[in-house]
Amino acid sequence: MKNGFDKTSALLITAAGSFLTPFMGSSVNVALPSIGREFSMDAILLSWVSTGYLLAAAMFLVPFGRIADIHGRKKIFSAGILVFTLCALFLGLSTSAHTVLVLRVLQGIGGAMTFGTGVAILTSVFPASERGKALGFNVTAVYLGLSLGPFLGGFLTEHWGWRSIFLVMVPLGLSVLGLIYWRLDGEWAEARGERFDYLGSSLYGLSLVAVMVGFSRLPQWLGEELFLGGLVGLGAFVKWEMKIQSPVLNINLFRNNRVFALSNLAALIHYSATFGVGFLLSLYLQYIKGFSPSHAGSILLCQPVMQALFSPFAGRLSDRIEPRIVSSLGMGFSVMGLFLLVFLGDRTAVIYIIACLVLLGFGFGLFSSPNTNAVMSSVDKKFYGVSSGTVATMRLVGQMLSMGLATLLFALYIGRVQITPEFYPAFLKTVRIAFGIFAVLCTAGIFASLARGRVR
Repeated sequence: MKNGFDKTSALLITAAGSFLTPFMGSSVNVALPSIGREFSMDAILLSWVSTGYLLAAAMFLVPFGRIADIHGRKKIFSAGILVFTLCALFLGLSTSAHTVLVLRVLQGIGGAMTFGTGVAILTSVFPASERGKALGFNVTAVYLGLSLGPFLGGFLTEHWGWRSIFLVMVPLGLSVLGLIYWRLDGEWAEARGERFDYLGSSLYGLSLVAVMVGFSRLPQWLGEELFLGGLVGLGAFVKWEMKIQSPVLNINLFRNNRVFALSNLAALIHYSATFGVGFLLSLYLQYIKGFSPSHAGSILLCQPVMQALFSPFAGRLSDRIEPRIVSSLGMGFSVMGLFLLVFLGDRTAVIYIIACLVLLGFGFGLFSSPNTNAVMSSVDKKFYGVSSGTVATMRLVGQMLSMGLATLLFALYIGRVQITPEFYPAFLKTVRIAFGIFAVLCTAGIFASLARGRVR
């Protein structure tokens, strides 16, 4: 690869890919009440518009990371952008709730192909001395998508309907494909020639589905069976991966690499504790406060703006001092923001909510890029795709657990009903309980983050 030109091209293209998926996710969160009204979806089914996407992405992240290591990261990244864009087009034209859910699952598969390769491409291109800065820029693109999503998603939903959110993705996705074709030279496949583990990938994906679907259906009998079956399946997956020559996920990365294992655990906990905030506050602001989608989106904007502002700074900082120090401090600020949201009520001032979101955004900005830097700097080059897919899987599984917890609490305290004024008190109680659980989770994450040890 040619130096400066190609490094810049890789940075811009992966950042563009990193922008698209969070922009879509945060936009859809604001549009959920509108989608629910059009298709008469209850609270639990509505949550699956987000959860279905996350589940599909988490299923395929590690397998596609491995496929990218073998066959080429640029190739898989490009295919993912194409699938994501086509699904956005058909989502904008969908006519039923079931069509929306199926297309969101397919879009999640496209998202997995980009999630599992973008960070690996950056790590392949940039030397260790510049990696934190590059990852910080990439994380900024993620948070820019999260920042613009609620505001623009709310604006689009209010003026042109929720379908416009998906249709606006089509020209953006095509633009990224054009950039890849014209500007991204070279290919990266350090594991070329090695075999792909089809059995392990299938066992992993099916077990993950069973765990997440079962979790969302607790405390029903079917939920318990699926959840336990999924855990058994994941145990069998680990056992299988330890005995084959070319595993889809090298378990020794977790067994013999303390930094890798605990950095991934910290990511899992942090996303489990924070992702549901946007979903719950979007519903709260529109149902309890009676705000329009664009008004709700402009308030939710505060958190990702802070994340975008501080991620590059945190990434550069993690090139100089231990990433665990920076990311653990970030988790501390996240705990503070979550704890303050426990006291949310129907008369809570908007400025209080904004202050909580600012704290959360600052904490997330300090946590994410240093933590990713720690993961990617702890492995050899041939594992970059798998490691990129693994840390992205931790993010998505954490996001699913966050949504699964919200769904479980909805089932326990509200039931399978649409959220109407008579159910507002139960909804508010559910939201407060969720934030309390999230705060406790995030507190535990601080200890995992501190215990990982030194990277350099």
